Amino acid sequence: SGVPNSLPAMVKAYRIQDKARGIGFDWEQPGQVWEKVLEELGELREVVENGGSPKRVEEEFGDLLFALINYSRFIDVNPESALERTNKKFIRRFNYLEEKAAESGKELKRMSLSEMDVFWNEAKDYE
Repeated sequence: SGVPNSLPAMVKAYRIQDKARGIGFDWEQPGQVWEKVLEELGELREVVENGGSPKRVEEEFGDLLFALINYSRFIDVNPESALERTNKKFIRRFNYLEEKAAESGKELKRMSLSEMDVFWNEAKDYE
């Protein structure tokens, strides 16, 4: 209780886990949480590879996200900030890719992934 339902899911997960920690329901070491992340990743992979129902895949994906958010607490990373930083990085790199493709007279839709990857890797070098 005490965690508003109106919060975005990522923030809500972080707050739920923080509240559970407050009463002693938490992992002791970051390595334990990382093992849980790997377990959840394995479960997701298994369900996807075995053609699990969309509902089951979504459930396992949610479990993985929840475990990753929990791990973020143990390594002092704000998951919301981390994801937003990655969003911005992706946008910068993709904008570079678009610019370089245009300069080369190419349309992204007509480029192979390996051709696009050349510009993508160049973008990474400029960061």
